[in-house]
Amino acid sequence: MTEASIRLGRPAAFRAANATGSLLQQCGLSLVSLDPGAILDRARRVSEFAFNDPLAEEGLNRLVRSFESEAHLSLFGRFAIRRMLQRAAESRFRVERAFADHPEIAGEEIRDPVFILGAPRSGTTILHALLHLDRDHRAPLSWECLLPYPAPRPADYEDNTRIDTVRREFERIFRLVPDFRKKHYMTADSPQECLAITALNFTSFQFLAQAYLPAYHEWFAHADQVRNLQWHRRLLQFLQSGGVRRPRWLLKSPVHIMRLGALFEVYPDAKVIVTHRDPEYIVPSTASIISSMRSLYSDHEDTTRTGHEQLRIWADYFNQFLRDRQRLARESQIVDVLFDDFVRNQMGVVESVYDRFGWELHADDRGSMERFLRNEPRGKHGVHEYSLAQIGLTEADLDREYADYRDFLKSLERN
Repeated sequence: MTEASIRLGRPAAFRAANATGSLLQQCGLSLVSLDPGAILDRARRVSEFAFNDPLAEEGLNRLVRSFESEAHLSLFGRFAIRRMLQRAAESRFRVERAFADHPEIAGEEIRDPVFILGAPRSGTTILHALLHLDRDHRAPLSWECLLPYPAPRPADYEDNTRIDTVRREFERIFRLVPDFRKKHYMTADSPQECLAITALNFTSFQFLAQAYLPAYHEWFAHADQVRNLQWHRRLLQFLQSGGVRRPRWLLKSPVHIMRLGALFEVYPDAKVIVTHRDPEYIVPSTASIISSMRSLYSDHEDTTRTGHEQLRIWADYFNQFLRDRQRLARESQIVDVLFDDFVRNQMGVVESVYDRFGWELHADDRGSMERFLRNEPRGKHGVHEYSLAQIGLTEADLDREYADYRDFLKSLERN
């Protein structure tokens, strides 16, 4: 770790508990098992349903191997990851049982979904939150991705015990990772990224944000993303089967840039909003937030290692995006947004998106968006500071890895 690297402070009691766990592990004692077979067996018992998905099972097996061999999980990390994997498996089994008990759910129509993708740390989260305030949009919320069963109903959509549970869990994260809130907007009832949906398929970038898992990422980057997004569509069908419906689903994840072809194969009528920002900001900002999150689960987070990892990962994803975009020729379904334009005039960018796709922006919804921007100004919870130097990178590294993407950005700026 370089002297200028990102500081990752944690409460003293938290560090002491992890130190005890480390001593126990050195003595050959493990208090928490991550056995994938045991996780799936418990999910079958809890759901009273036998379900098998080869992609999900392979993902879980590869994920556990990476957690055990690469992540250097702390005692807290092992407890938290075990609980997360178990809950994901049980949620998945319960959803699949609902499909078996009610086959009509598979007939739920998903029409004209909207996807926000593009560079991480380029305004995707705030744009997602803004567009969610449109009465015609339905975004999956944090609580219903973490605890999707049963399908939310109009009567309990805005007030239920699952929201309270997730709210308490988020507050614990904010206490343990004090700098997280200033780096990322997140509440129990705010729109959630699609990576939380694909986490229920154990084929998700979410786990890579929580731990250093290079072997798992190698598998994930080459996994069948069509099948992965078919599960994604299946969960949307389940969520709306409870009766909470809007004309359009509103989805978001920067990771979609690496699977644009699969996205249009599963959602051929999708509308896509792509946000862009120079890698000079993308890479260190992304590495900063990932290092903060990883340090919650491991006492061995190396911010320089994470910086070099994120440099390569997103360069590969962007290059795949450029190849797919040229091959697919879906320009009428895609609109580009430059981060600097969005920062200067958020509502102006929103209006341009609506004009491009022929949507109506109702006056009440516009007012809600404007109030949101006033109540959630940039830097509300503190300024997120980051730099290339903090993660051991230079401008030359960016020039080497992002030459094609930077050329693409220049073409957008000229237009």
